[in-house]
Amino acid sequence: MTWKLILALVVGFCISSAVGAVLVPYLRKIKAGQAIREDGPTWHMSKTGTPTMGGLMFIIAVTVVCLTVGFSCMANGEWGHIFILVFGLVFGAIGFLDDYEKLRHKQNLGLSAKMKFLLQLLAATCFLLLLRFTGYLSPNLYIPFWNTYVPVSEPLYFIFAAFVIVGTVNAVNITDGVDGLAAGTCVPVFLCFTAIVFCWGKEYMPQGIFASGMVGALLGFLIYNFNPARVFMGDTGSLFLGGCISGLAFALDVPLLLIPLCIMPIIETLSDIIQVAYFKLSHGKRVFKMAPFHHHLEMGGWTGRKWKEKEIFVLFAGITLVMAVVSLLGVTGRCSF
Repeated sequence: MTWKLILALVVGFCISSAVGAVLVPYLRKIKAGQAIREDGPTWHMSKTGTPTMGGLMFIIAVTVVCLTVGFSCMANGEWGHIFILVFGLVFGAIGFLDDYEKLRHKQNLGLSAKMKFLLQLLAATCFLLLLRFTGYLSPNLYIPFWNTYVPVSEPLYFIFAAFVIVGTVNAVNITDGVDGLAAGTCVPVFLCFTAIVFCWGKEYMPQGIFASGMVGALLGFLIYNFNPARVFMGDTGSLFLGGCISGLAFALDVPLLLIPLCIMPIIETLSDIIQVAYFKLSHGKRVFKMAPFHHHLEMGGWTGRKWKEKEIFVLFAGITLVMAVVSLLGVTGRCSF
């Protein structure tokens, strides 16, 4: 079991970094450059033209991991990693359409918010039904740390689950605003899922292979995405990541674990919501210098000290790593229902 998890990580890293060596120059050649928000920090304008859709690197890498390291699982009729992969690919496809629209119109506006929401909700619903009918998911809500289940009516659970997935996907998407931030924040999350599978045993090996493969793939991607970034993941990558994280949480039947694990994306999302609500209620006043929260830090909010991108990366990844350890402790003793 251990060697498969290690192999998945190594293969993911090697494929991702190798694909990047070819993909980044190609994206630059076809001028697939990112349009930067004009209302963002002024120093971000220097990033204009940096290639986007770099998320294809870790998408290709984890696909290879699933089909090679995970082949024995498929041979034994275990398809959990493939379900998560397909789910992530659907969200990645939505992100790709969004990125394509941005590139086509040469501005930071892609699909409409309504269109993205409806597509994401449809994908989430289909995935949940698949997990339910294949036995990976039950409507009994597991409560971490208390090691107990709360029975929930099936319709209510599916409504809750669909909105949790859509919320997670968009929270990760919002976090992708500083070099390496989304990838660096997600690495501890996938590490936590890998450790959970290691503790729970072979029954969850497919999910473990996927999670470990994502750790390696994101580390390979960070070679090109860490500040100063040579490529951005784009919505192609960030929506794929959000889909995979929520997909893993539900495939392991621990959706409430997303609260501590995704604390930084949650803070990012809340900062956006608070900013917009307070701006409207106060007729133009702001809580943050700029939302989401990472831009507030960049612009010296509250303390007057402007955080550098690398410092924000370390802060977000560090807090997420601590919460990943806490999350792991909360589920290691899970009992079967």
